[in-house]
Amino acid sequence: MTMVSVFCGISVDGFLARADGTLDFLDEGGAEPHGYTEFMATVDTLVIGRGTYEVVLGFGEWAYDKKRVVVLSSSPIDFSGARASGAVVEQMAGRPAEILAKVAGSGARHIYVDGGITIQRFLREGLVDRLTISRVPVLIGRGIPLFGSLPHDVRLKHVATQSYKTGLVKTEYEVIRS
Repeated sequence: MTMVSVFCGISVDGFLARADGTLDFLDEGGAEPHGYTEFMATVDTLVIGRGTYEVVLGFGEWAYDKKRVVVLSSSPIDFSGARASGAVVEQMAGRPAEILAKVAGSGARHIYVDGGITIQRFLREGLVDRLTISRVPVLIGRGIPLFGSLPHDVRLKHVATQSYKTGLVKTEYEVIRS
């Protein structure tokens, strides 16, 4: 069975990024070890939106090593920059359930879904199994929200909460399937 997880940092007021896509506020708590490295060691495939892909390219060094990365977009994408660093990157389009079926069907065991719209779409279709949300102690007022509208409640089971010296608070949830 394939597991689908979200692991993200947000402002206390619920934003993944500023309105222009920048993540500068995440540095306040992100530099402190908070389980991301251990989480990534369990992931074999990432499914990210095009906007997230473009932000990651701006980091300079490819962030995902040799893990398979599926970028969601209905428009052509130039992968030459990422592939030059040895990245395993491909493009898909379609509904989240179709994408999950393709990715899981090719052997993925643990999928990390990232990017605001992508996370929202996977949640809306009931495809996320686990959420790990790290709240950075800052209010940014506006930006790209983690959560959008949902057709129904998404019930969660609290797994753990941990606070860190920097004020970062990480909470893990399992999604309860009805």
